[in-house]
Amino acid sequence: MKKFSRIMAAASLSALLTTGLAYGGVPLVNLEGVGGVAFNPLAYTAATFSKDDGQGTVAKPRFGTWYVNLKDANVDWSTIGVADTFYKRVELSYGYESVNIGSKLFALNQPLGGLSQNIHKSNIGAKALLLEENSFDTKFVPAVSVGTIYKHTDFDVAKLGNDKDNNGFDFYAVATKLIPELPRPVLLSAGVLSTRGQVNGILGFNDKRDTVFFGNVDILPLDNVALGFEYKQGAQFNDFKNDNYWNAHAAWFANKNLSLVLAYTDAGDRRSPTKVGLGGGTVVSAQYEF
Repeated sequence: MKKFSRIMAAASLSALLTTGLAYGGVPLVNLEGVGGVAFNPLAYTAATFSKDDGQGTVAKPRFGTWYVNLKDANVDWSTIGVADTFYKRVELSYGYESVNIGSKLFALNQPLGGLSQNIHKSNIGAKALLLEENSFDTKFVPAVSVGTIYKHTDFDVAKLGNDKDNNGFDFYAVATKLIPELPRPVLLSAGVLSTRGQVNGILGFNDKRDTVFFGNVDILPLDNVALGFEYKQGAQFNDFKNDNYWNAHAAWFANKNLSLVLAYTDAGDRRSPTKVGLGGGTVVSAQYEF
């Protein structure tokens, strides 16, 4: 698995060095396959329709790969996902994650070295665009979407106690707005997520549910470059408390098909006695839309 991760990271950086300039854009296919940034969904659907597609029935699909190296906790995390949009309103997605949990990860101040394994997780997502951006002939109405993600992990949840599941649903609502009137365009997005996931569901699903906040801000200093910040609040359960996540990222829309991302992420304090964190590390991603 580590060999696969290194190959994927090298492929992303190689593409960065060899591709000519043009234009692409968001949403990306995120870590769980959903149209968004890295952790969070955006209200925009992953839609690229042909100019001659008057009905807009089926968009061209988008693909994304991510490699996250959380060396503080010895976590090696690779993903691949695909998303497509139907009738310009409904996005369907699939994401696959392969996560190598190392010996340095702690949960509630207990080392999880004995739980070290390659964990495989699948995500099936559906998003509905309820309100298009700038509806009602305005310039201030954000795009608004709701969505759900069904997740399944092969992690042995019995190792973390009773009343845990291998699968669960997330539900979210999100609003996203591009503000082009500023000196440079700014993209703002915020939403709420209802989840039972322990470490996004990688370590299973709690018997309780929590609702948390997430948000993104990106500025486009150039037409084909975005610089941004992403935040996701950690869900809190009685016996398992996720730490907060954030990342600072730079995206290059290399051409109309290819986008590349480089980021630093902090997924919480891995030594916290009260919350489960994965530490910090680097992130690279390659995105392709037809």
